[in-house]
Amino acid sequence: MAKQKPIEIFTPPNALKAKIGGTMSPLDRSAIAKANAALAELSSEFQKWIEDELQRLDEAYTVYETGDDKIEGIVAIHSVAHDLKGLAKTYEYPLVGRLAASLCRMTNDDIDRSISPPVLIKAHIDAVRAAIKSKIKTEDHPIGGALLSELEQRVREFEEKHGFNQD
Repeated sequence: MAKQKPIEIFTPPNALKAKIGGTMSPLDRSAIAKANAALAELSSEFQKWIEDELQRLDEAYTVYETGDDKIEGIVAIHSVAHDLKGLAKTYEYPLVGRLAASLCRMTNDDIDRSISPPVLIKAHIDAVRAAIKSKIKTEDHPIGGALLSELEQRVREFEEKHGFNQD
């Protein structure tokens, strides 16, 4: 049997610090101020952008409602709802983000999408539409908060009934 070569362990240098210009400096307040100013400048577009997302959600629901493949429709709804879940807070609509998150719980690939209740899917989409069109932005709004609470409760009941636990 041939003599084995000894094992040599090589630890490569961590060049990340050099790539970012050395150690990180304390917070650059001027950079933060510039970022906040840029965000404030874009905020005039937020309403249009969230309405564009609503249109995408409506189109996905049309695929679900009229298409032969309901699963394909639910996947389309989930994709838009997932995007909304992340974008809504940036667009100053945290209520819509929570509604979209609730909708995602019934349409994600961790559950059997074929049993996702159509009435509850539609109720979520209608709630998102109402919030955006009426400019109900937070769950502090009496109607928005009550609607969110009821829809989240219905989703929990659906999950419990079918043995899904996503919390």
